[in-house]
Amino acid sequence: MIASPVPDLPDLFELLNAIPRELILPPTSLFLVIALGLAMWRHWPRAGRIVAAGGLAALAFLSTTGGAQLFVAPLENLTAPLQAPERSGAQAIVVLAAGSVQRAPEYGNRDIPDYTALARLRYGARLQRRTGLPMLVSGGNRAEDRGYAKADAMAAALREDFGVPVEWIESRSRDTGENAIFSAALLRVAGVKRILLVTDAMHMPRARTAFERAGLEVVSAPTIFFGRQAQSLSGWLPSAEGMRRSWYAVYEWIGIAWYRVRSAGAARHGTVETAPAVTKRAFSAAPVR
Repeated sequence: MIASPVPDLPDLFELLNAIPRELILPPTSLFLVIALGLAMWRHWPRAGRIVAAGGLAALAFLSTTGGAQLFVAPLENLTAPLQAPERSGAQAIVVLAAGSVQRAPEYGNRDIPDYTALARLRYGARLQRRTGLPMLVSGGNRAEDRGYAKADAMAAALREDFGVPVEWIESRSRDTGENAIFSAALLRVAGVKRILLVTDAMHMPRARTAFERAGLEVVSAPTIFFGRQAQSLSGWLPSAEGMRRSWYAVYEWIGIAWYRVRSAGAARHGTVETAPAVTKRAFSAAPVR
């Protein structure tokens, strides 16, 4: 028998997990390409120029909202806006955390949801008013010095700012995979099997996969679509927003590929994988998080 040259997948996963995500994603990865080209320039001038120029061109292109569409539009096309939520057959609404603003002075130095999380909460509140369904908010990353998790901040915003009740607070999760695992455990106790899942459109394909693998029936309820926006001339000028969209979209594409690799590895080893947790280093969830 000829030994397989492919390394054992668990070992490969650990190796990939050790790579900081900033080295893989733009703009850092493109700066590294440019630096490599400049380093090559002395010994291989032509090749060095090509590599450096290619990295610079990619950096400029992906720094525009128009260029970001190369990754954003196909990703958002994997989901669609929810129609008629009242007829979805869902039993609960689950809203996923994004980032947080720590120690907001205007809120008494409490942590509050960042603008991405707030957009998700706004749509979740809209769905709750239309359907009357109970709501679960999911997000951990608890502040060590205050014991306050993202889900706590989300629940406070829903209750105090949107006037919407929150039935469950899942505050242990660190990534999308754990969002799914811990939320499913809470909902299972309540007999909930089918949910409206709220997150932004770019995050939805990966989030839906995680929650389905956790054993829930998922009705996608995405918000924040960028791929359908008309592009003006200013959309082809470099901007921080352009790079942010590129960063997030590439991040999600890598996460989707990661889930598929893990599933293939589980199938090859004859194991069952549920709601794979994407690590916080290379492929963690919800970056804007």
